[in-house]
Amino acid sequence: MTSASGLPPRSQQVLKNLIELYVKEGQPVASKTLLNRSELAVSPATIRNIMADLEKLGFITSPHTSAGRVPTPLGYRLFVDSLISVRPLDDDAAIKTLKQTLNPELSAAELVSSASRLLSSTTMQAGLVTLPKRKSANITHIDFVALSGNRILIILVIDGEDVQNRIIRTHRPFSEKELQEAARFLNSNYTGQPLEQARSQLLATLEQEKDSLNNMMNDALQFARQAFETDDNNDDYIVSGQTQLINGSQPDDLQRIRHLFEAFNHKQDILHLLDNCVKANGVQIFIGRESGFSVLEDYSLVTSTYHKHDDVVGVLGVIGPTRMAYDRVIQIVDATSRILSAALSQKSSS
Repeated sequence: MTSASGLPPRSQQVLKNLIELYVKEGQPVASKTLLNRSELAVSPATIRNIMADLEKLGFITSPHTSAGRVPTPLGYRLFVDSLISVRPLDDDAAIKTLKQTLNPELSAAELVSSASRLLSSTTMQAGLVTLPKRKSANITHIDFVALSGNRILIILVIDGEDVQNRIIRTHRPFSEKELQEAARFLNSNYTGQPLEQARSQLLATLEQEKDSLNNMMNDALQFARQAFETDDNNDDYIVSGQTQLINGSQPDDLQRIRHLFEAFNHKQDILHLLDNCVKANGVQIFIGRESGFSVLEDYSLVTSTYHKHDDVVGVLGVIGPTRMAYDRVIQIVDATSRILSAALSQKSSS
């Protein structure tokens, strides 16, 4: 975090005003413009001297031969860390839309998709949300269907609505009655539990009671062991509003945007970055190279985790150019996180 403690209050105000003007208008800010728009009762020479000092410190820079100045990533970092005050949204049209759209009656997949679209439409940037981690889901029902060639279709119902199928190959054919008994045993002992908890309990049972299990119970547990396997390496995310990044861009930006779109398609680097965000509390902001990925050098990423009850199950956020309205974006990301978390928690309680 960059501290403003070493910067004189007047310099802090000039930098804050400059960034706000640049974010709003998208043009390099000249000293005359800054003087006319700021509330500082100082001379033009004083403004020029302050801007010169800010440039020497690396907070602003002059693009090409322009007489105006634009913020640097370091300037934006100081701005978001120390110069803006972000308050939670309460009575706001965006909040009403979020609450109306993120309805707990929707499936988890529909909630995530809706959240991604809302993040994009309310911030005018690209919105992205990772899918809830499978291990956090509650098991509602288990069923088995015999297929040809010693294969069994495992049907796993998650959170009452998300149906997941998996085909396994067994050492022998099983009758319909055997599969019904196995499903009845598993539904009696493991439904209503989070997937990861059920898997841990199942593995402990297999280890501690393997000698006392009858054949049917042992087979049922072996089926469930494969059904309950979690593979968070297959986590994914939904991104909406990529075309928002093209709006207002310059011809020189198109190559960078093309590379970013390729990163959205390949997903691995961005997923790695989002996975790191899972470990952090609250809103996280990566400006330019802070993300560690060259494709985001000219962009900022604002993220927050979302929860089901007390468990972190995913990350949501906004990607846009470093010139973004950070105070507004932070508010929307934080509000979306809270409302999505409430919807998911209410779903699992109903």
